[in-house]
Amino acid sequence: MDEPLQRRAERVFWERHANPRSGWSRTVTLPAMVYAVHERRWRLLAAALAFTALNPLLFPKPDDADAWMTKVVLAERRWRESGDDLGALGLLNAANVPVTLYAFYAAYRRDTGGATVATALSMTLKFAFVAALVRRYEDEIDASYGRL
Repeated sequence: MDEPLQRRAERVFWERHANPRSGWSRTVTLPAMVYAVHERRWRLLAAALAFTALNPLLFPKPDDADAWMTKVVLAERRWRESGDDLGALGLLNAANVPVTLYAFYAAYRRDTGGATVATALSMTLKFAFVAALVRRYEDEIDASYGRL
């Protein structure tokens, strides 16, 4: 039987998003959006939001799953589909929300220092979260298939 359309669309989305160029190019979107708010450059903000939405579809499926950023996406997909709250790791991810919101608030108030520090902290929290998520993912893969 054919795969249902929604499931196929989700699969294609995640496959293409797993291209490391998709993940790495998205790392500039938060600073671009915060800058756009700070400078009141609404077209830049719209472009950054559009890029964020379309980015996972811009790149082909990667040839393999060896790249670290590919593992980030695969680990995130596994986590989202599992519904696991991740304990302390989940708290690290949740802590990112108010920091990111503050970055936008500071940018709106044109508090350059606050926006810069909050953006850097947000990105640091995100990278710490995904790095830990990848380690967990690799441990699960190793446990399932054993090291070669």
